[in-house]
Amino acid sequence: MAASWINGMAYLTLFFRLILRPVLRERARSLLVTGAVALGVAVVLAIDLAGNAAAGSFRSSMETMAGDNDLEVTAAGGVPDAIVGQVARLPYPLRISARIEDHATIVSAGEAVPLIGIDFIAEANGRRQNVEFGSGDESFEHINDPDAIWITRSPGRKIGDTIAFLINDQTRDYTVRGFIPDSVQMSGDAVVMDIAAAQQATGKTGRVDRILLKVPDQPGIDTWQQRLQAALPAGVAVNPQGSQTAANRRMLSAFRWNLRILSYIALLVGAFLIYNTISVSVVRRRADIGTLRALGASRRVVLVAFLAEAALFGCAGAAIALPLGRLLAVGAVRLLGATVDALYISSRPGSLNLSLYSVLLAFMVGITVAIASALAPAREASVVPPTEAMARGRREFVIRVERKRDASIALALALAGALSARVPAVEGKPLFGYLSAILFIAACALAIPALVDACMSTASAALRRWMGVEAMLAARSLAGSLRRTSVLVGALSTAIAMMTSVGIMVGSFRQTVITWLDSELPADLYLRPAGNPSADRHPTIALDLADRIAQLPGVESVSRFRAYEIEYQGLPVTLAGAEMSTRRPRAFSNFLSGRPPGEVIKELQASDAALVSEPFAYKHHVKAGDRIPLPLGGRLVTFRIIDIFYDYGNERGYVLLDRSTMLRYLPDTAPSNVAVYLTPGADLEAVRDQIKRAAAHNDVLIFSNRDIRREGVRIFDRTFAITYALEAVAVIVAVLGIAGALISIVIDRRREFGLLRIMGATTAQIRKLILVEAGLIGILSNIAGLALGAVLSLVLIFVINKQSFGWTIQFHLPVLVLLTALSFVYVCTVLAGIYPARVAERLNPIEVVHEE
Repeated sequence: MAASWINGMAYLTLFFRLILRPVLRERARSLLVTGAVALGVAVVLAIDLAGNAAAGSFRSSMETMAGDNDLEVTAAGGVPDAIVGQVARLPYPLRISARIEDHATIVSAGEAVPLIGIDFIAEANGRRQNVEFGSGDESFEHINDPDAIWITRSPGRKIGDTIAFLINDQTRDYTVRGFIPDSVQMSGDAVVMDIAAAQQATGKTGRVDRILLKVPDQPGIDTWQQRLQAALPAGVAVNPQGSQTAANRRMLSAFRWNLRILSYIALLVGAFLIYNTISVSVVRRRADIGTLRALGASRRVVLVAFLAEAALFGCAGAAIALPLGRLLAVGAVRLLGATVDALYISSRPGSLNLSLYSVLLAFMVGITVAIASALAPAREASVVPPTEAMARGRREFVIRVERKRDASIALALALAGALSARVPAVEGKPLFGYLSAILFIAACALAIPALVDACMSTASAALRRWMGVEAMLAARSLAGSLRRTSVLVGALSTAIAMMTSVGIMVGSFRQTVITWLDSELPADLYLRPAGNPSADRHPTIALDLADRIAQLPGVESVSRFRAYEIEYQGLPVTLAGAEMSTRRPRAFSNFLSGRPPGEVIKELQASDAALVSEPFAYKHHVKAGDRIPLPLGGRLVTFRIIDIFYDYGNERGYVLLDRSTMLRYLPDTAPSNVAVYLTPGADLEAVRDQIKRAAAHNDVLIFSNRDIRREGVRIFDRTFAITYALEAVAVIVAVLGIAGALISIVIDRRREFGLLRIMGATTAQIRKLILVEAGLIGILSNIAGLALGAVLSLVLIFVINKQSFGWTIQFHLPVLVLLTALSFVYVCTVLAGIYPARVAERLNPIEVVHEE
């Protein structure tokens, strides 16, 4: 017992003298390293918090209202009322709840909320209370009022209030008759009305969106599902309740996975910097380590001491990351919500709460990364013999000798990365694509010592001629301290590589989308219902409006488009029907086969033919000529895929039919969108004004093809804003680390700077030497980062993106954007050397020379 206490005190004493005292003495360096770790951990925490919040969709509110039901009955385009009656007549003790589920926009706020229609009488008979009625018996009588609604309780709202809602293309006033009880834990606001009123408001007369079923406990759910499925038509699906939410989550998983991986880049850069910090600590305290080892300190004691220093940085960084991550998550939720809305599902971000899990995640990530990155230098400090530990330059000599071997290993890793990039996705996730990227990053890190040595040895003489002796000394100093320089260049080049690769990927994607929009917009004007668009919302326009527009002067024809949300093989898909025009063919083919558009459109107009989008074909492994079964109107219909079209507006995937074909199975004539073709020579603005007058009683938005192109690019930029933000954080972490590392270099080389001062060097020359070193680190990092980024961009575009989303992106090099970004990073790197240069200027040459 006493021996253990004595050993513990010895550890504490060693930790204080060898580790804690220098950390506290060098406050600027310690704060910069801690800040870099904190920012990296904060980004991971923010993405985790924001991802959970942004995934809280309208569907989750609808599932909350679904209660304790077991199964749901659905069909493409809605479940006919006749099916509701058929289910009710089945000889089973079932509790049946028919539902209308749609979206309504609060006109005064411009905010979309879930609209849920329920059968109040059936709910009351089933003793389920989803709403609270107002005071008095007369309030229950309002259930048959088409203008009555029940809402979530909120400050300022009271029974009797009138609220204007936009549903499809119609705005109407509704009266609040009661509230959804607090016991129904909604993820946000919602509106409930009687199912008959909801059918009328949404234009779904004669059908419902879902039938919820509560079945007896025995036999099991699977048995009940099989029994009910056998009793219903083939086009009607019976699934466990909440299956659509599960499908949406599966669809979102690749997106959130990619974001998490991107957030780890900042952490990876922070790991480089902790590695560098501990390495510098080992080098600076080599004499102390040698003395301790000579006096009998065990290897374990030294190892634990340096790992404890890393854990200290990890703990401090995690503590700072908690409030910082919460703050970053606020902005990240807004950006993520916009992306989820545009590409996946209607989404309202949930609350942001720092739970116990969040706290544990921050400390686990911070401490684990810190200890893992410090393990190599700490182990090196523990195993080196005392005589070598007390000898200067040993590790630099080893690094210089091994640089060619490391370059050979780098080549082998690069080849392994190229092979990994050719392996298919695993369960929809590009795991080997990520492995390929990691292998290329590791290859770059191992090749950097050879790069630094070759560049600095070659450039030192030229630098002397161009910038003086200070530049030559800076180059030779970087070449002479390969280990330290390589870590700095490796950290910054990794951040630059990610910035470059994502910049090339996003720039290529943006240019591809612009080209695609040019080919996809043959009409002159387009109409859609007002309100906030989203990937899974398909509000409709009154049928007679399209007919009225077709009769206007200057209008050659109109094309109606209708979309539905369906599920195919467990994933959400958009089913659409369009009137295809062959009078204005697209400028070039938008099909993978390269066939002329007119030829494909004529074939689509044949019976039971379909086009599918590239993401659909990739996710479901289908090709032209295959047949796919679709549940339509209570029937299971098989369609032949005649071709695959490029599509970048919907990650869910499209199945496109000719409108006449769709109407045979889903006789719902109301269009979701209308395209208007003008007669040659017609004045676009004049026709637009005529359409506005014709649509005076309909809330629709009118766009020209130019407007849609501009809006499409705006949505694209908004969608990738979170990606740009993550890149910026990684670069900031790297620049912070460079500043901290340069301070460490100044402290470690203070004797060298003191000798230079004694030999006649001025403070201006010392300052210039350090700034040139910072500049050279920036140049080397830009060279390595640009080369690595170009390779990673190919992995992102042709492997990770393709395997995650199914999009084909045409490679495009955004030269101006890259030059601007690289120049900015270079300037920041030079500026990071200003404070370390000032520290070096203030050193007393006499004192630092006599220190050793």
